Amino acid sequence: MSLLPIVVFDLDGTLAETAPDIMRVLNVILVREGLAALPLERARELVGAGARALIERGFKVSGRPLNAATLERLFEDFLTIYAEDVASQSHLFDGVTDALDSLAEEGYALAVCTNKPILHTRLILDHFGIAGRFAAVAGRDSFPWFKPDPRHLTLTIEAAQADPQRAVMIGNSRTDIATARAAGIPSICVPFGYTDVPIETLEPNFVIQHFGELPAAVARALDPVPARP
Repeated sequence: MSLLPIVVFDLDGTLAETAPDIMRVLNVILVREGLAALPLERARELVGAGARALIERGFKVSGRPLNAATLERLFEDFLTIYAEDVASQSHLFDGVTDALDSLAEEGYALAVCTNKPILHTRLILDHFGIAGRFAAVAGRDSFPWFKPDPRHLTLTIEAAQADPQRAVMIGNSRTDIATARAAGIPSICVPFGYTDVPIETLEPNFVIQHFGELPAAVARALDPVPARP
């Protein structure tokens, strides 16, 4: 039996707008440490590289450096607080569920590959009722490697028992694009996620403005390149 083609999704800023909850937890940490809360508008420059980087960036813009021991303590606190409420202020982007339905009907396997810890990833997918749609879900701690290491992506595809030669990565950041590129897999990006520069400048294979465009973009991404005359 031939392996299915696969569409692999990032989570934060790709499938779901999760910044409100991520920033809420960061602000709990900041205020507890005697600093001012940061506005949600700072999310684009802070979110996207994992909780440790988020905390480090949050303290940096607040003018307070962190030593390694303090960062680790705050990171563990962040994970605990976040797990208690991962998605009360978050939502799936418009058109996500319809796009997942369309791709599944067209014969694609689906997976998630995110640098969010697997516990929080599964809690969010369960919260939105979409966990069962994915053949594999991989978080930052699922393998010894994580994005932008291409093995995070290729091992996710392997876990889904899908075809790595017919795979597409859907993301919203330079990390997603770099991971896909290193794995030799085309990338499709959304412009409404967490990136400090316009996503087009990072040169993914395709940019879509709405998830309604995704099935057609996936088909184009997997089309063989026409031979040169």
